[in-house]
Amino acid sequence: MKFDIMRDRLLDGLNDVMKAVSSKTTIPILTGIKIDISEEGMRLTGSDADITIQTYIPVEENGEQLINVEKPGSIVLQAKMFNEIVRKLPTNDVEFEVSEKFQTRIRSGKSDFHLIGLDSTEYPLLPELSEDNQFTVPADLLKSIIRETVFAVSTSESRPVLTGVHWQIKDGELVCVATDSHRLARRKVTLEHLPSEQSSVVVPGKSLTELSKILNDATTPVDIVMTNQQVLFKTNDVLFFSRLLEGNYPDTSRLIPEEYKTDVTVNGRSLLQAIDRASLLAREDRNNVVRFTTMQDDTIEISSNSPEVGKVEEQIQVSSLVGEELKISFSAKYMMDALKAIDGQDVVIQFTGAMRPFIIRSVHDDAILQLILPVRTY
Repeated sequence: MKFDIMRDRLLDGLNDVMKAVSSKTTIPILTGIKIDISEEGMRLTGSDADITIQTYIPVEENGEQLINVEKPGSIVLQAKMFNEIVRKLPTNDVEFEVSEKFQTRIRSGKSDFHLIGLDSTEYPLLPELSEDNQFTVPADLLKSIIRETVFAVSTSESRPVLTGVHWQIKDGELVCVATDSHRLARRKVTLEHLPSEQSSVVVPGKSLTELSKILNDATTPVDIVMTNQQVLFKTNDVLFFSRLLEGNYPDTSRLIPEEYKTDVTVNGRSLLQAIDRASLLAREDRNNVVRFTTMQDDTIEISSNSPEVGKVEEQIQVSSLVGEELKISFSAKYMMDALKAIDGQDVVIQFTGAMRPFIIRSVHDDAILQLILPVRTY
């Protein structure tokens, strides 16, 4: 195998596939990156058995020669070392040559590295997925869906299924839900050409976080294929496979109240900033709780006190306040996460009582819904 390649393009590809490589893997060959060179271009593959990322670099792009292939072939190189070497090479032209026993020579400028490679036939094959149930989401929208839900997944392994986001296709909508049983984030999207049959998968939160780092902010289409064990996200030059979580995701629709006793409409950004200030004192207490009280004449009070540190009270004017008076306490962090997901718009907060879950959504639509369980403070 012999070829040369532009270093900056190789680095871009490595940045993507390194996100899947883990030093903790129990399969030794997965600490490496698989390189396949053909007449058309280069494929780089990284995997930790849960996530597999493959990226493609064509021989030429927009009339510019990126790779010059003398002899096709494939090799697996130690990921961490290979990535560090490429990062520090002195020039943008890199030559690769693999001789017998997988001896790999990497040259750039006056640098000359010799690495011992591994046999690529031992590297696991990519899953074969039938593309019957494929649908497409623009990259920027997919990034938003992840940002608006993934923070609410559980970090505890006691119920593994809750460490993922539940993706469900039903009635022409994609509904994504995450919950850690103290809060819930739901995002609904209406898309064209969704598969007609209902389907439901649980994608690990960790996989979605890594996927989000690879996606760009443009409207590039991302094709999504869901099967029983795997989900595949495809863009022009990246394939991102993730295994799915097993188990039944709880029916969260029952948690969302049907009727409300108190409705508050308020600017999301000013509420977020007030809670952030109140949490300065709450943070000293290990539970980080702030109190929310409805007042007369369309104001609410955000307050917090911690016996050793002191107390804070702040009143906020709201656009409207309808229903019963209310005092409720909740985690400042959960409330701030929820408001950040709705991103500074005016929000409606709907309460059914001091000890019942309450919901937060944008005034403009209910595509994003956040639900939080209050905290007992007495």
